[in-house]
Amino acid sequence: MKKKIALIGYRLNKGGAERVLTTLSIFFENQGIEVHNIIIIDDIGYPYSGKVFNLGKLKNEKNDFFNKIKRLVAIKKYLMQQNFDFIIDFRFRIKPLQEFLIARFIFNAKTIYTVHSSTLNGYISDFTPLAKLTYANCYKIVAITKAMQSMIEIKHGLKNVITIYNPLDIQGIVNNSEKSIDLNFEYIIGVGHFNTNQKQFDKLIYAYSKSSLPENKIALVILGEGLNKENLKRIAHENGVANWVHFLGFKTNPYKYIKRAKFFVLSSKFEGLPMVLLEALACCTPVVAFDCPTGPKEVVINEENGLLIEDQNIEALINGINVMTTNESLYLNCKRNAFKSVQKFSVEQIGRQWLKLMEIN
Repeated sequence: MKKKIALIGYRLNKGGAERVLTTLSIFFENQGIEVHNIIIIDDIGYPYSGKVFNLGKLKNEKNDFFNKIKRLVAIKKYLMQQNFDFIIDFRFRIKPLQEFLIARFIFNAKTIYTVHSSTLNGYISDFTPLAKLTYANCYKIVAITKAMQSMIEIKHGLKNVITIYNPLDIQGIVNNSEKSIDLNFEYIIGVGHFNTNQKQFDKLIYAYSKSSLPENKIALVILGEGLNKENLKRIAHENGVANWVHFLGFKTNPYKYIKRAKFFVLSSKFEGLPMVLLEALACCTPVVAFDCPTGPKEVVINEENGLLIEDQNIEALINGINVMTTNESLYLNCKRNAFKSVQKFSVEQIGRQWLKLMEIN
């Protein structure tokens, strides 16, 4: 009998967890599994497979208590009608009591909860007794790095946590990376949203301004969008590099820009397993990355596919940017090893781990 899986996320666009969800939806459908994508916000942009149950279309402008109840009733009814074999939850879960009620009274199948950030309270309550009541008896909790799995186990004593890395559609990335762009200058690149300061583009701009790159006419390109854009432009201006920092906005195909960058820089305060780091390497682009909590250390092999920089050490970041620019033998070695270093993250390998977890052959 054909298996049925519900993949629950906020949207099918823009975020790393959302890209994981859509990538797995395509893989699961290709394995003959019936996939239903349940989304909270009406925002679809990434390629996906399967049916969509769009709760965002039921959301009104007020988003009041009664509208929230209406959507909870709708999802409960849908889950009961479909009778799924598994529910895989990719959402942020920042309201612990609400998540306890959803786990007990809404979800009605074997449930797998994913955790995508080292800031665990975005997914699991800080209050361990409530965390255990909510998650101790679920089918599995999937952390996306080994370090994150260890953090969950130590903090909450949960015994049902495993690690499965994020899947990477390597061939899709390669195909999209070959498309042309209209930039005719040399540059390094950073990618991410500006709504919070998680990505710390202010620090990246500062480090870039103090590096040798501007005087060598190597620009900084930043892809993304968000509320802090004007502040970042101000920082570029104050540091004398406004003409060298290019804000290109959100791109549905960032890979063609990453492919042509000299290297990619990750300046984040924290991460889960940063998809864009994997994607850069799949584009054969070396990386320079802060060794922030969880993620980079399990991706970057120092001086083999990039440089792993002491966490939040700005001087070390400046030096890393300079070294990756001036040490040609190091740079070429990292570029040569970039693509093969991410093969273990391929959707084929990671997808098989998900099938094994759910005992689906």
